[in-house]
Amino acid sequence: MTLRRGDLRVTRWGARFHGRRFPCAIGRGGLTHDKREGDGASPAGVWRLAFGGYRADRAPRPDTALPMIAIGPRDIWSDDPNDPAYNSWITTAEHPYSHEALRRADRLYDVVLVSDWNWPDAAPGKGSAIFVHHWRRPRYPTAGCIAFRPDHLRWILARWTARSRIILR
Repeated sequence: MTLRRGDLRVTRWGARFHGRRFPCAIGRGGLTHDKREGDGASPAGVWRLAFGGYRADRAPRPDTALPMIAIGPRDIWSDDPNDPAYNSWITTAEHPYSHEALRRADRLYDVVLVSDWNWPDAAPGKGSAIFVHHWRRPRYPTAGCIAFRPDHLRWILARWTARSRIILR
């Protein structure tokens, strides 16, 4: 694989983007080449960012070329392999399947970016909600996502292009 300028290269020790290094967090299960729902691992490979969401009540829309959606109180992400809407953003008042609220009390998803890992054509059980988002605290592991300090994530987003990729290895 040829690395290109504009690729976000992520390892368990940090990330590099446009000549800068950033601390980041990955899944508590480390890296995996065989991603499974609930394993807590970050899937190794090459991903793209499809779109994102942000809390308009807490911060302005991030400066980015990515399509961004203001997260509402009924926005969820399905993480149930039995759900016909598995691994997708849904807006609903009630949902009978396991899901994750996108509008959270904490600040993790004040900016949340949807990767193309197992999306949009999701294979049930191969991992859902593999996002890029704010970290809880420095290097605190995620459930499989990649997490950055908020100001670093905004810096990255401001330079993100349609050709940018996440390379996780």
